[in-house]
Amino acid sequence: MKKHIYIYSPSGAVRDKAAFKRGVRRLQFLGHEVEVDADALASHTRFAGDDATRLAAIHRAAASGADVALISRGGYGLTRILGGIRYKALAKSIERGTQFVGISDFTALQLALLAKTGSTTWAGPALCEGFGVGGKPDPNDALSQTTPAVPDDIMEDCFNDMLTGQGEGTGWRQIKETGEFPQDLIVRASQATIWGGNLAMLTSLLGTGYFPDIKGGILFLEDVGEHPYRIERMLTQLLHAGVLARQRAIVLGQFTEYKLNSHDKGFKLASVVQWLRSQVKTPILTNLPYGHVATKVLLPVGAKADLHAEGRDVLLFWGNDHSGSH
Repeated sequence: MKKHIYIYSPSGAVRDKAAFKRGVRRLQFLGHEVEVDADALASHTRFAGDDATRLAAIHRAAASGADVALISRGGYGLTRILGGIRYKALAKSIERGTQFVGISDFTALQLALLAKTGSTTWAGPALCEGFGVGGKPDPNDALSQTTPAVPDDIMEDCFNDMLTGQGEGTGWRQIKETGEFPQDLIVRASQATIWGGNLAMLTSLLGTGYFPDIKGGILFLEDVGEHPYRIERMLTQLLHAGVLARQRAIVLGQFTEYKLNSHDKGFKLASVVQWLRSQVKTPILTNLPYGHVATKVLLPVGAKADLHAEGRDVLLFWGNDHSGSH
């Protein structure tokens, strides 16, 4: 089904122009009409244009009438312009049927919009990292030798489900942590708000008017390039602020691209999970297929959902009744 997809850049400058072009071509190959914002490839220091330029791009995306407003990439930049966003205009755009989709830095916009208007957006891919993968392998780059020639099929299937309004939920298996995993775990949560995203971005909003006041929610978290002790430090801030104890479940996604060192002496991500479970009664679930990884699901931030977990098996079901769906 052909959809109108609007590409804009609210955060970091697009340095990988080849990935950008591949992403546009891939969406076109899938049968969609792709409209690229006039400043999508703008550059001002590390940003995709100065603050005013990126604000204007966000508002053009909202006024585009597109089925999807998809960010080109994450990075950094949205927190510094949250005060200039016309949230009612974005909410009206969502009511008219535009789905806002993104990852990483986009978490700041998602949570601010949820806090200000209650609107639902989607945690999912960005253009470059999601649809712009592939290209000619670099013989000097080992990582590029294993890069798939096409985007991940699960991600694309989930994106298509979102486009057609057929996405109803996702299921996965938790990580089995020897001696730590609660084998008799049973979790049930009904009509709980899905919210969260990038841990660093979410934590940076704490104490501001852009942080949603969600009680009894399903909080999902992911991050990239953050050592486990830094992940624990951010979780500790959320813990001390009372955020974690107010949730029905905390769902940990993928935490990637960090390196342990000799100083850690066995301290690792599993250590953080084990410690967190000792601090809160809220169930801690792991291995959600979402984050800075190729294989990821799309999650409706702000939608109501039911969560069922038994042992390692988890099902998160939101159906088709969330706001902003077609």
